[in-house]
This record gives sequence, structure tokens and C-alpha cells, in this order.
Amino acid sequence: MTPEFELFLQVILETLTLLALIVGLLGLIVPIFPGLVVMWLGTLVYAILQNAAGNMTGWKWVLFGIITILMIVGSIADNLIIARKMRDKYVPWSSILFAFTASLIASLFFTPLIGLVAAPLGLYLAENRRLKNNQAAIDATKAYMTGWGWAFGARFLIGLVMIGFWMLWAWVL
Repeated sequence: MTPEFELFLQVILETLTLLALIVGLLGLIVPIFPGLVVMWLGTLVYAILQNAAGNMTGWKWVLFGIITILMIVGSIADNLIIARKMRDKYVPWSSILFAFTASLIASLFFTPLIGLVAAPLGLYLAENRRLKNNQAAIDATKAYMTGWGWAFGARFLIGLVMIGFWMLWAWVL
């Protein structure tokens, strides 16, 4: 294989990996889209191919390990932040599950943007039916939206850090 062709393949690999990272980062807007996992999968494929080419050093594996830990922590923190905000308003797990299911079904059968609307709407409907109190249902929905906002911010920041570590791995080390 010529050095020019190797360079070409390396550029293609890095471009596709960066594309996966950007898609995952932008996908974080949708609550049910596993953006951090998509980002991690992009770096996993990159690591496997780089290792096969003999380009993975110990420090590069350390950075991949850090990216893995960030993905796990971000995925767990996301759920904890949203659930905590909702549980602060004493929203039962059944209503949370109903909102999540509404979002999932709407995202699968329509678009992820419809899923964004379906989750708070589903929560509002579940809480309004349960409590028979419009204001309490609105308060629960506000808690969900606040939790989602904080969770999105945390996931987005973690996603940016993951991209930064991958750039350090791919272009500096």
C-alpha cells in the first residue's frame, strides 16, 4: 500500500469518525436518542481500525478509556437528572414511564422532533388524569422540562469533552 493511499484512508477514517461524533452530539437534543453511545461507537470503530493498523499507543488507549467512562457517566447522569427533577414534584414512575413511551413511539413512527413534544405532552396527560388538577400537571411538566434542560446541558458538555479527547488522540498523539 502506498503512503498516499494510507493517508487517504486515514483521512476518510477520521472524517467518518468526526461525522459520527457530530451526529451523536447533535442527536443529544432528542431525549431518547443515545447520542453519547453513538459518539462512543464512532470512537470504538476508530480504535479497532487504528489498532489493526498498529497505530494505537498506550496513551491512545488511555484516552479511549476516558471517552468510555465519559459515555457511561453521561448516560447515567442524564437519567438521574431528569428523574430527580420529576421526583422532586412527586411524579410517580408510572407517569415518567408513560412520558418516555410516548416519546419513543412518536420518535419511531413520526420524527424525533415530534418525540420532543410527545414526552412533556404525555407527562402532562398522565399527571392530569392521575391528579385531576391542571396546575399540578403543568408543574410536573415544568419539572420534566427543567430536568431535560439540565440533562441536555450535562450531556452536551460531556459530548464536547469526548470530541476534545478524540481530537487529542487522533491529531496530537
